[in-house]
Amino acid sequence: MKRRTLVVPEPGRVEVVEEDLPAVPPGGVLLETLASGVSAGTELTFVKGDHPGLHRRHDTELGLFLTTAPATPYPVGRLGYMEVGRVVESRGSGFTEGELVAAAYGHSTAHVADPVREHLVVLPPHLDPLLGVYVAHLGPICANGLLHAAAELAGPVPARLGDGVQGRRVAVVGAGQIGLLAALFAREAGAAEVVVLDADPRRRAVASALGFLPLDTDGADDDGAGDSDPARIVKTRWRHGPSDHGADVVLQCRGRPGALALALRLCRPQGVVVDLAFYTEGAGEVRLGEEFHHNGLSLRCAQIGRTPRGTAGHWDRHRLSVETVRLLDACGPQVRRHLVTDVVAFDDGPRLLLDVAHRRRHVVGAVLVPDPSGVDGP
Repeated sequence: MKRRTLVVPEPGRVEVVEEDLPAVPPGGVLLETLASGVSAGTELTFVKGDHPGLHRRHDTELGLFLTTAPATPYPVGRLGYMEVGRVVESRGSGFTEGELVAAAYGHSTAHVADPVREHLVVLPPHLDPLLGVYVAHLGPICANGLLHAAAELAGPVPARLGDGVQGRRVAVVGAGQIGLLAALFAREAGAAEVVVLDADPRRRAVASALGFLPLDTDGADDDGAGDSDPARIVKTRWRHGPSDHGADVVLQCRGRPGALALALRLCRPQGVVVDLAFYTEGAGEVRLGEEFHHNGLSLRCAQIGRTPRGTAGHWDRHRLSVETVRLLDACGPQVRRHLVTDVVAFDDGPRLLLDVAHRRRHVVGAVLVPDPSGVDGP
């Protein structure tokens, strides 16, 4: 059996290649892809050639990037992590033929999965497969951000995902898929108010359509002297007491040093910035001797590979996927309408990625499907 897969043979090139699919082993599952979501931020680092793993080897045992041979040299044969597939063959795996499963195996028209080693989530029958692309990986990334906030503010082993944001004021920097989903998670968890900040007016319009107060990050260039400075706006709007202004929690979701610098400026004294972004450049704009130092802030990196220390056995990726399904049950129509902005034929995936990389096309969330004509519009 053959499958088609998106690969990056070298910087600036994306191709669809046909390859043989391995046989399904005992305990394995054969999935036929129905939808494959695009995470433009991460994927474009391979297309543009600025992913750190292309230039340094990541020693996962020591937790160090080393200046030896790169760990992910070209060609990059696996791109993406937001798939929904239908089970077409199951060999004693516990999965039933015909079930829809969320997974993270990359842009490919079919996949032989090992349920013992891979994170597979059976989707409820009522869930739109285009929304299912968020369940295995991207949604849990966002949920894990809230979990880290809860561990920082509500105790080492939170009982509820929203314990760190319930009743609190939350700022979200970045209105891409991760930022908007994180904002929805915070609101559904009972945040007192959520503001979303982005420089792009199209993304601020999406945030507004979802019911959030949108602020322009470009006002930060005023360095606090003008009324358009977003940190000044937030700290004027959110007062906790004398000399105590700003967000209780900032979810930093844009991989730019200036975004992290702004996130630190938005925080109230002794507040927490939970960082969900992926940085590929230096951080000269992050002036640690200013708000970070003087306001006693906490900066916590939240990545899906780790839940907060001490939560193992209580929180894992499966539970974060369950929380994602719960969010989609509550907000599915809004997510479908405002986040899934582009549904593209699988074989047009290379053109889409190159257009986005070269800023010829703007998307919030794109999904590759075998036959776009069979998909209802948002």
